[in-house]
Amino acid sequence: MDISVYRPGELSAADRAAWTAMQSKAHLHGAPGLANPFLSPEFTLAMGRVRRGVRIAVVREDGEPAAYFPFQRTTAGVGRAVGLGVSDAQGLVHRPGFVWDARELMRACGLAVWEFDHLVEGQEPFEAGASGTFPSPVMDVDQGYETYLGQLRAQSPKFTRTTLAKERKLGRDADGVRYVHDERDPAALSTLMAWKSAQYRRTGRSDRFAHEWITRLVHQLFHTRSEPFAGILSVLYADGKPIAAHFGLRTERVLACWFPAYDPAFSKYSPGLILHLRMAEAAAADGIAYLDLGRGQKEYKDSLKTRELAVSEGWVTRRHPVAVGHRARRAPVRALRNVVLSRPELFEPADRLLKRMGHFRSSR
Repeated sequence: MDISVYRPGELSAADRAAWTAMQSKAHLHGAPGLANPFLSPEFTLAMGRVRRGVRIAVVREDGEPAAYFPFQRTTAGVGRAVGLGVSDAQGLVHRPGFVWDARELMRACGLAVWEFDHLVEGQEPFEAGASGTFPSPVMDVDQGYETYLGQLRAQSPKFTRTTLAKERKLGRDADGVRYVHDERDPAALSTLMAWKSAQYRRTGRSDRFAHEWITRLVHQLFHTRSEPFAGILSVLYADGKPIAAHFGLRTERVLACWFPAYDPAFSKYSPGLILHLRMAEAAAADGIAYLDLGRGQKEYKDSLKTRELAVSEGWVTRRHPVAVGHRARRAPVRALRNVVLSRPELFEPADRLLKRMGHFRSSR
C-alpha cells in the first residue's frame, strides 16, 4: 500500500471523483453503509473549513486509488472520526475487496489512537477495537412510498392510522398546508435552528447550535451542491409559515436524517411525524433507497423504521502512551452513558431530570 495524507484543500478533483464513484457503487458490492453522506468528500471538506486537524489519507495500490480515510488529529497524535459527535457514519471508503491493516494505516497517518462512535458495518480491521454496537433505524423506500406505507400499516397500524388522521385534521384546520422537499430559503433554515436550540434547552440537552463551528458547518452544507451530494432542507408549511422542518444530507441512494424540529404550537398535529412521511414520499420519488434515522433510541424512530443498520463505537490503538491515556479518560464516560441509555429504569428518571433542569433554566 502507498498511503499519502492530505489537507482537505489539497485533495485533487480526480481523487474526489474516485471517492464519489466508490460510494455510488458500494451497494452493488455488499457495503451499502459506505454510501452514507457523512462519508462523502463534501462532508469532510466542509468539516475542514470549520475545524482544525482534518486530514484525508489516500491509499493507492499499483498507482490507483483503493481507499479514502478521513480523520481529525491533534499534534499529539490523538485521532477522531471526522465530525465525531455530529457525524452519523464513519469509516474508510474503499473499492471492492480492499483489505487493510488498521495499525499500518494509523502509523502512516501519525495517529496513536483513532476514536469512532458511528462506525458503519463491514469495517473489520476497525471493528476489532469496537466496545459496543448499536442500532441505527432506517426507512426503506426503494420499492416506492406506497410499499413503505403498506409496511408501516402492517407493523404499526395504530401509529399509521393516527398520524394520517392528524395530517387530514391539519389540512382542515390550517390554510394552505404544503410541503417543500428541497427548500432554498435561508430564513427557513434559521427558523429550524432556532427551534432545535429551544428543544435542546427545553429537554436539558446541550445545545449543539451554541457551538459556532456546528452552525457554520450546517450553513456550509446547506449551500453545498455536487453530483450526487446535497444538503436538503425539508419544510412543512401551514397558514403560510413553517411548522416543521428537517435538515439532512443526501447522496445518490441515502438521505441521512440529521436535524428535525417543529413549532410546539402545532404539537397536537404531530407535525414532525407528518414531515417524515412527506420526506419519505419525496425521497422515494427522487430515487433514494432509504432514509437513515441515525443511532439513538427515540419512539418516533421505532414507529417509522422498517429495519435497522448497526453502527459501532470504540477505539483503534497503537502501542503508544498517548493511546493509553486517551482511552483511560474516555472509556468510563462512554460506558456510563451507554448503560444509562440502554436501561429504561435508569434512562427515564435521568431524562425527567434533564427536562426539569431545562424547564428551570428556560424560566429564569
